[in-house]
Amino acid sequence: MSKKANLAKAMRNKKDEFYTSLSDIEQEMKHYRKYFKGKTVYLNCDDPRASKFFHYFSYGFEYLGLRRLIASCYKNSQKDFFSKHNEDRAIWLEYTGEKNGGKVPTCEEIGVNEFEGDGDFRSKDSIDLLKQADIVVTNPPFSLFREYMEQLQEYGKKFLVIGNFNAVSYKEISSLIRLNKVWLGINPGALGVMYFDMPGGGG
Repeated sequence: MSKKANLAKAMRNKKDEFYTSLSDIEQEMKHYRKYFKGKTVYLNCDDPRASKFFHYFSYGFEYLGLRRLIASCYKNSQKDFFSKHNEDRAIWLEYTGEKNGGKVPTCEEIGVNEFEGDGDFRSKDSIDLLKQADIVVTNPPFSLFREYMEQLQEYGKKFLVIGNFNAVSYKEISSLIRLNKVWLGINPGALGVMYFDMPGGGG
């Protein structure tokens, strides 16, 4: 099955993805605050118009001491579980902090950019953004979890991502756990999901 067919299948399957609650994000992230100072964070599977990850990192930008926040998602013309909007072009957003003395990010402070393609995390445009990131945080499509994790390993990125608990049984994931390259997060979330994190996060 082609990559596009796999992604289309994932989008049709409501059980393939769950938006992550803000409370689950806060409960896990409180353990990693020190690792984010001065870092560029990329949310590469997060529709910033609906993602609680984008809310958490944009509103907590100064608190975490971030250098830059980037968010993007796969373009979907259907208003379904993956995207609440119908857009002509896939977009990615960039936020570099509060500029007007307020306490919350405003539309004027968030740069909106168009992808040449569809915003798939495997696309050249998305990979170019991935290369600029220090840490990747997201909730990727569960059916593409193996491929997603392989990409993070290929580009040597630190990460905090959510996967279905069954992912621990995948050969590719269990081997990374045994090698201490990936571990389960501190607070397993709701709906049978589990956090994974990459060690050595201080550098």
